[in-house]
Amino acid sequence: MRQLEIVGEATKRLSDELRQSQPNIPWKLIAGMRDKLIHHYFGVDLDAVWLTATEDLPALKQTVQSILNRP
Repeated sequence: MRQLEIVGEATKRLSDELRQSQPNIPWKLIAGMRDKLIHHYFGVDLDAVWLTATEDLPALKQTVQSILNRP
């Protein structure tokens, strides 16, 4: 879960320009997950964490890698 917190925190530090250039990435949801994990709002849904870690993060990683590999 700590890695999800780090990803969410990093998302908040990205420039508005970068976030706006990638509207297909759910930036607010990523940051929101971080907030829920850090502050334990209404408890942490471990099923949602697992789904994020196993399905959403691999897709996000692929997208970010393609952005970084652009000339």
